[in-house]
Amino acid sequence: MTTHGGFEPVFCTIVPPHVLDKLAQAEDPALAGPARRTLQRDAYERTQRRLTTVIGASAVAAVADGKPQRTVYDARHGTDLPGRKVRGEGEDPGRDATVNRAYAGLGATFELLLTAYQRDSIDGNGLPLDATVHYDRDYNNAFWNGEQMVFGDGDGEIFLDFTIPIDVIGHELVHGVTQYTANLTYFGQPGALNESVSDVFGSLIKQYTLGQTAAEADWLIGAGLLAPRVTGVALRSMKEPGTAYDDDVLGKDPQPASMDDYVRTGRDNGGVHINSGIPNHAFYLAATALGGHAWERAGQVWYDVLTGGELREQAMFTDFATLTVKAARERYGDGEELDAVSKAWEQVGVRTL
Repeated sequence: MTTHGGFEPVFCTIVPPHVLDKLAQAEDPALAGPARRTLQRDAYERTQRRLTTVIGASAVAAVADGKPQRTVYDARHGTDLPGRKVRGEGEDPGRDATVNRAYAGLGATFELLLTAYQRDSIDGNGLPLDATVHYDRDYNNAFWNGEQMVFGDGDGEIFLDFTIPIDVIGHELVHGVTQYTANLTYFGQPGALNESVSDVFGSLIKQYTLGQTAAEADWLIGAGLLAPRVTGVALRSMKEPGTAYDDDVLGKDPQPASMDDYVRTGRDNGGVHINSGIPNHAFYLAATALGGHAWERAGQVWYDVLTGGELREQAMFTDFATLTVKAARERYGDGEELDAVSKAWEQVGVRTL
């Protein structure tokens, strides 16, 4: 069994660098300017994350009592974190819809983890959940920096407020779960698995909140985030990778749905946001084959693998797929769960050992 310290966090954003790179090349300065500033800010935060990893982050007091400890801060369009406290745990909602959405999203993530998987917060030990909203000006991203969530307001031209899609909030927080468990390396296939796990559970958090079955879910990541002028519906589609957007400014969604179209690139940390479409699609296939609520059987298998201690930091798609087959058999026996998981990986061209 492999043990994971879980304390080597990476800087993870919801909008991939390749999307911002494309946007930064737009002729319209109203589009290119915010994208360029966002890339610069992301580069700075990424460097800060590395420094914090080397120096060590300050300890955070946690109480494992099965109740969330949420705090939302307002950066007031600055970049100093965490900013001014605007809402604490148990306090009534205020007039700022962005603050209220962030608070609710933190709570929804906590609730799914606790109710479905008996996990007390993202570290399993009651870690307080902090979020900062109104970060910077026209900031086109949201990120988990190893310690807290941060949300931009978007530029209003391409991206809207990043607290709008609850799956974006869940996606970023689940990077924290991965940080404290398998700690998947953020490059190449391990990095794509890191991103896929966040998409999977981000989608499950949305489905849980809406009370949706696998058949009723839209399986989109970031629906509602794109501004009206954009030709697209979301950042990614787990149901049909490669179809989330096809826009004259953003370009076409590059995600593959199977290994037949696997993208080999040195950009985006070896394509972590691109090739994540393959394991995303495998989860969608398994979940819809099983039916019912996806967070129950399919989600349980994925959670077992993420937290079971056997998933290596350098795990490849085949390693992850093999462990899901093993987990399905161990939890459910040789039934429809095992069949659904095995066939899903076969359909996307990932072999299991």
